[in-house]
Amino acid sequence: MAKRASGGLVENVKTIIYAGLIAIAIRTVAFEPFNIPPGSMIPTLLVGDYLFVSKFSYGYSRFSLPLSPPLFSGRIFGRLPARGDVAVFKLPRDNSTDYIKRIIGLPGDTVQMKGGQLYVNGQRVPRRDAGEYTAEGDGPPMRLKRYTEDLPGSAGHPEGRQHSILKADDNQPLDNTQEFKVPEGYVFAMGDNRDNSLDSRVLDAVGFIPLENLVGRAEIIFFSWNGTAPWWEFWEWPSEIRWSRLFKPIN
Repeated sequence: MAKRASGGLVENVKTIIYAGLIAIAIRTVAFEPFNIPPGSMIPTLLVGDYLFVSKFSYGYSRFSLPLSPPLFSGRIFGRLPARGDVAVFKLPRDNSTDYIKRIIGLPGDTVQMKGGQLYVNGQRVPRRDAGEYTAEGDGPPMRLKRYTEDLPGSAGHPEGRQHSILKADDNQPLDNTQEFKVPEGYVFAMGDNRDNSLDSRVLDAVGFIPLENLVGRAEIIFFSWNGTAPWWEFWEWPSEIRWSRLFKPIN
């Protein structure tokens, strides 16, 4: 009986190890869950959204691996993102902090903000008024202007990409910038909450993002939690879930 008990314990340990290895493999090569709390991607992503990121979309770098060990440089099976992708990347200044923004500029592109309007390769990106929006995120609720922006096409999306952005007005600190020329091997990213986003427009904070730092493309929201009630008020939990956002694809 002692032998059988010992054998059963060994089998249980093996099962746990195998399950752990399978989970690590899935997170490394397929999908990884992320929760990135700041509100710089409102209205596309809300504070409290949990999302799956596809690790295979842009190939693999050392940042695809747990703890980002420096085993190799560059990307294996590397592919450029499409303009308009919502991507997770490691912040270039420390190579460890997870950031999520929308890819605006690809290698060789020029990007500039003039009078609150986005210009890509010298052409103004069209935007259409889509009404007002109440943004609830890092601070008190704010009434903002919502626009639908039409990004120009790229290899991944030749027809272009429509998505929502928010603006307080067109006279904010990052509404008039220099013209940024995206170097080869880098991309340029911005938040959809344009006036509340620390992004590539701030060169000494984010700046150009090396392709190697891309972790993956945000694909789907699998859970969303409002989080306004105290954690111990378990009877409020069902009303805290944003049911309409569950399994919502990320555009």
